[in-house]
Amino acid sequence: MNKNNYIWLIYISLAIVSGILCYHFFLKEKWINVLLFSALLFIFILLANFSFSAQIAKTEKIIQSIIKKDFSLFPKKEDSDLINSSVQLYYQNKNEHLSLSSYKLLYESILDQIDTGLMILYEIDKEWKVFYVNPTFLEILEIPKYNSWKLYAAKIPEFYKIIEETNYESWQEFLDISIRQNAKQSFSMRTKQVKNIQHSFYIITLESVQKIIEQKEKLAWNNLMKVISHELLNTLTPVNSLIQNLDYISNQETINKEDQEEMKESLMIITSKSKELLNFVDNYRQVAELPKPILKSVSLKKITESAISFLQQEFEKHHIQIVLDLEEHYVSADLKMIERSLINLYINAIYAVSEKEEKIIKTSIKSQNNRVILTLTDNGSGITDEIKDKIFLPFFTTRNEGSGIGLTLSKSIMEAHRGYLIYRAQEEGSSFEMWFLQ
Repeated sequence: MNKNNYIWLIYISLAIVSGILCYHFFLKEKWINVLLFSALLFIFILLANFSFSAQIAKTEKIIQSIIKKDFSLFPKKEDSDLINSSVQLYYQNKNEHLSLSSYKLLYESILDQIDTGLMILYEIDKEWKVFYVNPTFLEILEIPKYNSWKLYAAKIPEFYKIIEETNYESWQEFLDISIRQNAKQSFSMRTKQVKNIQHSFYIITLESVQKIIEQKEKLAWNNLMKVISHELLNTLTPVNSLIQNLDYISNQETINKEDQEEMKESLMIITSKSKELLNFVDNYRQVAELPKPILKSVSLKKITESAISFLQQEFEKHHIQIVLDLEEHYVSADLKMIERSLINLYINAIYAVSEKEEKIIKTSIKSQNNRVILTLTDNGSGITDEIKDKIFLPFFTTRNEGSGIGLTLSKSIMEAHRGYLIYRAQEEGSSFEMWFLQ
């Protein structure tokens, strides 16, 4: 038992003794003694109450500080179990609060640096509030920062309406938004709802499609330079060595039969390497000098059927099942270029399902948000995470006989039509989506 409890117990004991004596003298009608011990009883009760109230007051002050998250106090331990427990609880909460604040500052610093626009809403009393928004999000939509989500309705009504229509559920889409009544811009938006016991959070990520394309183009250009440099070095290094050897042989006074054979062999290798280099340049020209599409209103369904008919023998040869779900939609496009792009995707799909017992390639045409989407899905071996970011790079291929320009050409054709070619991983196989503006 601590000192304060001893003092409080002494005061209570003295109060009880004073009460007993007061009653004793009351029975004997000794009124002066009654008054004296009554006064002592009152004083001891006040002292006991004061001793206990002081502990309660200190404890309450510490508890209120914890509740209000006010950690400006520096309480010390005393000879009271109650106060000591509250002080321990205070410093424990203070350390946790400081840790959470540090983590929050760290996470916000990281999120502030990313190029993707990010907003996190949380629901309280059936109303959505802004939990966090990074500078990129505000910069993309050209808006100030508010704590209330409703205040954004006046600043970005079109975007606000889209979010409301999702009913705050997980969602992913490409959309066109007009900012400050300017021309519409294309964005990639993803939303996800996260719930815990206390709160519902709604995460919104926003990326400018133009910015994504620019970043991809820069990365593709850098990688293309690496591929070209590698190809040129692989070709020119042995050729240069062979030329030096020929120069050495030709400068001899006499050339014997063995030297002649060596010269013939060197010339054959140089010819072969030259053809490889010419083939490489021709493939590059196909990608770099893509003709401007001649746009006409064409049926995507008929283009798909034509591409399938062109490859029908290959499908039958490899026992591939073709599943079609084709809606009739017309788009403004160059028929031959789109057909070529689609044939490239089918050829890749044929290769992807080659090792499967049951080979299936599905094709669908759907309309969504003023866009027509042609989706080609196979149940093949899929694309590994290590190479999924490289599949659209020129000359990148995993096939021995492949040129590595099929997907690059298909993507370039779609971009020439102001559309997109998107890869999506599947649980089994791969899916490529051709997006057209209606």
